[in-house]
Amino acid sequence: MDPDAYDQLMGRWSRRLAPLLIGFGGIADGERVLDVGCGTGSLTFALPEAAKVAAVEAVDFAAVYVARTQARNTDPRITVREADARDLPFATGSFDRAYSQLVLHHMPQAERAVTEMRRVVRPGGTVTAAVWDAFGGSQNFRIMWDIAGVIDPESPAPFALLRPLTAPGEMAATWKEAGLVDVVQTDLLIRMDFACFDDFWSPLLSGEGPAGKYVAGLTEDRRATLTGLVRRAYLSNRPDGPRSFPTIAIACRGTVPG
Repeated sequence: MDPDAYDQLMGRWSRRLAPLLIGFGGIADGERVLDVGCGTGSLTFALPEAAKVAAVEAVDFAAVYVARTQARNTDPRITVREADARDLPFATGSFDRAYSQLVLHHMPQAERAVTEMRRVVRPGGTVTAAVWDAFGGSQNFRIMWDIAGVIDPESPAPFALLRPLTAPGEMAATWKEAGLVDVVQTDLLIRMDFACFDDFWSPLLSGEGPAGKYVAGLTEDRRATLTGLVRRAYLSNRPDGPRSFPTIAIACRGTVPG
């Protein structure tokens, strides 16, 4: 894992999504907020900008991401630590709200993380999360995976696109099964804007994320074939330059019952 490569591949887009997710989930002055799967801090640092919170606790399973977020932090209200989302190191009812942005669909047994977030949030508090709609709402990734699925029968394209919690209504059902009430599921839309094909493609060469691991793991010849075909799709018979892709995150919130 490389925090710089992650920021280029995903961090710049999670920073764009964070205010929309906070607006959907809500926040108020004086609250204690938990960020589960903080990565390099896109949501972590957006939370105190949205309200005069009392504290933000941020956790991530990856030590390198924790170290990067800790190094970036200048806010004494923010604490960052390494922890497993499925076994949170906090007492029951410790927080007013829990958030998770763009991590649950990559996690085995994500429902355990939702149950843990419910546990550590007080009655009347909320649990909110978002995951990418990789199958139906991420055109930029679909370009690569659809081409890879045609030219490489061994590609993990089906698994990469059909992630946990992304089926219709699946997030809402998981929230209800965890015992949350007043559950609302919605879509949040951002645009991923790229300056040119290299800006679009080079982050995938770093090996970050499922797509990056696949591209970086190809032989030189197979990677060159895939690159050429994806470049053709990106250009779409126009000169190289800026392209913008609408991208959907599925978001869900629910209230811890009293």
